[in-house]
Amino acid sequence: MVEVPVKIYMTNLAKKAREAARPLSLLASTTKTLALHAMADRLLAEEESILAANLDDVESVGKKLEGETNKDTVKEAVERVRLTADDLREMAGRLREIAELPDPVGEITQQWHRPNGMEVRRVRVPLGVIGIISDLGPKPTTEAVALCLKSGNVSVVRGNPDWVKSNPLIGTILREAAESSGVPPDAVNFIERTEKEMALELLRQTKYLDAIIPRGGAGLRKTVMEQTKLPILCHDAGLSYVYVDAGADLPLAQNIVVNSKAQQPSAANAADTLLVHQAISRPLLGALVRRLLDEFKVDILGCPKTLALTGSLAFTGYKNVKEATEGDWEKQFLSRTLAVKVVKDLDEALAHIGRYGPVHTAAIVTNDYQSTMRFTREVDAGAVLVNASTRMHDGNEFGLGGEVGTNTLRVHARGPVSLEALTCQKYVVLGGGQLRQPHPVPVAYEDAIMLKRPS
Repeated sequence: MVEVPVKIYMTNLAKKAREAARPLSLLASTTKTLALHAMADRLLAEEESILAANLDDVESVGKKLEGETNKDTVKEAVERVRLTADDLREMAGRLREIAELPDPVGEITQQWHRPNGMEVRRVRVPLGVIGIISDLGPKPTTEAVALCLKSGNVSVVRGNPDWVKSNPLIGTILREAAESSGVPPDAVNFIERTEKEMALELLRQTKYLDAIIPRGGAGLRKTVMEQTKLPILCHDAGLSYVYVDAGADLPLAQNIVVNSKAQQPSAANAADTLLVHQAISRPLLGALVRRLLDEFKVDILGCPKTLALTGSLAFTGYKNVKEATEGDWEKQFLSRTLAVKVVKDLDEALAHIGRYGPVHTAAIVTNDYQSTMRFTREVDAGAVLVNASTRMHDGNEFGLGGEVGTNTLRVHARGPVSLEALTCQKYVVLGGGQLRQPHPVPVAYEDAIMLKRPS
């Protein structure tokens, strides 16, 4: 049997998704809630078959890396692909949590009356058809699909080929459970074919898709930015900062910096640069850097002042404390590397952050009200936090009920992209026969016209 060409396959899939957009946008909130619960139930009921398919994926990844000499790399790659029963329970739990969130569709966000009697409203409506390209695993992908469904959006998902057996099976289970609960056919779509060209063709479906969501690393984001003309909902590039102000509580500052950098170093909201006020640098940096080195194996790239304050570490066997170059201040590391700079005051910290943006997340550790107000007002970032880890920049942590990603661009929505950000707003106007009348011409303007008329 001859396979359908990639372009035709993707166009047909996107066209069917577009046809499902209108009926899905009109679906009752109760139906969407029931569908999400049904999807959770089916995931747990199919646990055995999902884990069996995932075992094939794990073995396949292991075979690909048979020649790899670094055993830690192989182990990390295999564990990244592995799913467990606990993972499935977590996925089902997230589906149920999203099911119980308030439905944003139809919400009236503003309402006012005009002098002519018209009533004007702004009402939330779905975006339409959203493409999701992910190099992450089934857990974040399932959450993204659930948030799209809850907000009335059709989803078309291109998952990571490393889950070549798991993703299609989970996609089929989610789609069938949704459709059995009254969700229109083709409202939840997983691309089952694994050719690399499938992702590129999805990015080119400007006729049928309304937006695209990249879920993954810097390479994926770069490809999506270069290859699509569709609006990009989640673009989580940008640097994450922690600034420790003068007089900050030392244990608090140390814990916030450690959590910001080491809790998940590959996350986009993990700290890239630490800025420390010179007044607190001596009592803070020695113990903090030693803790990052010993407990979390973080590489430190320091300014000359940082190296001078931590110079004794070089004499005790530490090799991963080096001088930062100019280029290091503008890097989103996504790894166990932290750039550290001592600044003379808040002004220098703000100037540094403004110079090396864009900024994903910025946190200040301080006990000073004026510093707090200036930092939150002057730093341009997706989120600004006071006395909290940069890792708290997250839809769940903000109480938004999850996210499909984070956006650092200045269009549509910034920060965690959750249910509200998966909608747009339209005007609904209730009238009673109002007709547009010509505006009266000012008398002075009429006089000017008369002066120009030929006699």
